[in-house]
Amino acid sequence: MTQDIEMKDNQTPTQSIIVSATTSTLQHLKEIAALIDSGSYTKEVRRIARAVRLTVGLRKKLTGSVISSFLDFALVPGSDAHTRLSSFVPKSNEHDMEVDTASSNSQATTKHLPAELEIYCYFLVLLFLIDQKKYNEAKVCSSASIARLKSVNRRTIDVIASRLYFYYSLSYEVTGNLAEIRGNLLALHHSATLRHDELGQETLLNLLLRNYLHYNLYDQAEKLRSKAPRFEAHSNQQFCRYLFYLGKIRTIQLEYTDAKESLLQAARKAPIAALGFRIQCNKWAIIVRLLLGEIPERSIFTQKGMEKALKPYFDLTNAVRIGDLELFRNVQERFAKTFSEDRTHNLIVRLRHNVIRTGLRNISISYSRISLTDVAQKLRLNSANPVADAESIVAKAIRDGAIDATIDHKNGCMVSKETGDIYSTNEPQTAFNSRIAFCLNMHNEAVRALRFPPNTHKEKESDEKRREKKQQEEELAKYMAEEDDDDF
Repeated sequence: MTQDIEMKDNQTPTQSIIVSATTSTLQHLKEIAALIDSGSYTKEVRRIARAVRLTVGLRKKLTGSVISSFLDFALVPGSDAHTRLSSFVPKSNEHDMEVDTASSNSQATTKHLPAELEIYCYFLVLLFLIDQKKYNEAKVCSSASIARLKSVNRRTIDVIASRLYFYYSLSYEVTGNLAEIRGNLLALHHSATLRHDELGQETLLNLLLRNYLHYNLYDQAEKLRSKAPRFEAHSNQQFCRYLFYLGKIRTIQLEYTDAKESLLQAARKAPIAALGFRIQCNKWAIIVRLLLGEIPERSIFTQKGMEKALKPYFDLTNAVRIGDLELFRNVQERFAKTFSEDRTHNLIVRLRHNVIRTGLRNISISYSRISLTDVAQKLRLNSANPVADAESIVAKAIRDGAIDATIDHKNGCMVSKETGDIYSTNEPQTAFNSRIAFCLNMHNEAVRALRFPPNTHKEKESDEKRREKKQQEEELAKYMAEEDDDDF
């Protein structure tokens, strides 16, 4: 005992600070374990969800020594789970081994080990491995956690299980083996559906959609999405991811109106802290709006933290707005690497027709009569027969209603008709109607998003009964005190 005391007294200030920080983090994890234990006993999912949120807050403070000490505290030493998880965590240093080992060993032999706490230990170790970028070890740990989850069917584990599903897919995606787990994810989604695990269903559905889209399997993704059972979204984050994947599928399938609505809704509902996700949503939404013939507002490109990431798309929007085909080619070549990384290159190729149509619309507004040779020159068509191409482009634009003009084939020119008053048409009414529909949709979503804790009426009744009982006890105590005074 004397030697241990002397070793602790000889610690440097830095070592004492590290030990105190480790003790604090370990104490927080023990409190989380107690919260999980009570949630398991009372079958309250909210306590398990709170434990997961608290763990995410401690994520940056997790070290190998802290997790090793917590595993000794939470799991029975020598058990399969303890042996397996301890192999992923580096051995503790001499200073860290002094931290609360006696209390943890004494508690480990007397405590009851619920399944929720064991699954939580898998989640904690997996979180640590991913933060340390040990992805191969994370693959093994996540596979072991999924195998353990298959043997447990309790609703109190659903919150932790959804996180394990996510990191299970992430570890395989980072290592480039995402296709290997597709069948396993489908089986897990089937099990979650049979067990009425709705949080697991929406998490696994998003992971499967991400898996398919990663390999450009859009038809399979749409088939899965359309066949998957419908349910109310429980997680805002998972709902945002679903809207984003749905927007990408709709974009590839040329359903630009639905894609625009899904992408804008995903960007609006996403948390402010999820900057990368909101950037991706805005990139796809910008391209979809350009494909629809709309020009996004300048404020979209000047959002805080997005200016640099959206710069290529701002130049692309400028080229489409002007209708300059040469500028569009330059932007496409200059940012080819960025568009390829964002996987939007094929969509940008579709924009060439929109650039030509915009330029042609500007020409028809500026000139009442112009030759097809000048049209080809202004559109900068670099083909073998630019005049014939210009004629076919003008004919298609007239047929689609993009411009109001006629072609004089005899003289080889385009004759624009006089522009009428737009307020005499139904355009203002259509625009006003779309705005009203958008506002009503937002109002309905806000109403549906209102949530109340379950059994609220029962809790109110219990509070009232508790208040009445307390009042009766106080009156009884007062009455007994008065009787005692009378006796004296």
